[in-house]
Amino acid sequence: MRYRILLLIICFSVIASAQNITTHVYSVKNRDSLKLDVYTPQKIADSIKLPVVVWMHGGGFSGGSREGADEKKLMKFVSDNGFIGVSISYRLLRKGARTGFGCKCSKEEKLFTFAKAAEDFLDATNFLITYSDSLHIDTKKIIAGGSSAGAEAVLSAVYMKDYFIEDTTLYDSIHYAGVMSFAGAMVDENYITKENAVPTVMFHGTNDNTVPYSKDVHHKCKPEDKGYLILNGSGVIFTRLETLNISYYLFRVEGGQHEVSSINFKEINNILSFLKSTILDSKVIQTKRLEFKK
Repeated sequence: MRYRILLLIICFSVIASAQNITTHVYSVKNRDSLKLDVYTPQKIADSIKLPVVVWMHGGGFSGGSREGADEKKLMKFVSDNGFIGVSISYRLLRKGARTGFGCKCSKEEKLFTFAKAAEDFLDATNFLITYSDSLHIDTKKIIAGGSSAGAEAVLSAVYMKDYFIEDTTLYDSIHYAGVMSFAGAMVDENYITKENAVPTVMFHGTNDNTVPYSKDVHHKCKPEDKGYLILNGSGVIFTRLETLNISYYLFRVEGGQHEVSSINFKEINNILSFLKSTILDSKVIQTKRLEFKK
């Protein structure tokens, strides 16, 4: 009897979630079996394909999880609103590293970390494309998203593939339709071109002392530090997109710091509305929102 009750509770939980969650290994690298979780609306016809949000968690390339509370909440939300949600694991190359990912971590190590995280994101995307039929994924509507370290990796994968990846032919089938970046930055904004630019959502605090909002130094390192590296944050990226007449949604928190890297669930409806309008309906929308830190 006890087991019947437990079975009923499990069944109710699956029905109440209104989604199916499946886990897949998308790549094995050294000792890392890299996995992704696919969140699919429960009632979906075999022939239906949906846009997908592929999400990369933050954590300074040393922590975080694809199964974090915010990640699960985001995936449930997008899968309840006409998208497939995918949350991925990737190599946490700075985990246990004595130099961390701040000013003691050399510029070369930082760039290597960006490159490998971008590679993992691209490999996860290739997996989704390969199995797009069974996963109900519209390969022309892949939206790349991430927070903090995840956002840095995502921007590197979408816009700087030619900079970080030696053999880009492995990823010729990938064409991202949009980007979501929570406190992300990139090495060189000039890699955003008319050919690869896509609608981009950006959330960033102007006083972020980890990932700069404008063109500034990563982690506020000094020129003599090994980890001195100039990055270009949301303030630079949106200007580049504006020049190219590409859609963007910028949510700038005046005085905000790195806490803005957390997913802003109060704005999720606005974000999805923007993505649907620009990606599904091909509208050009350039939006700047301003909030003051309380």
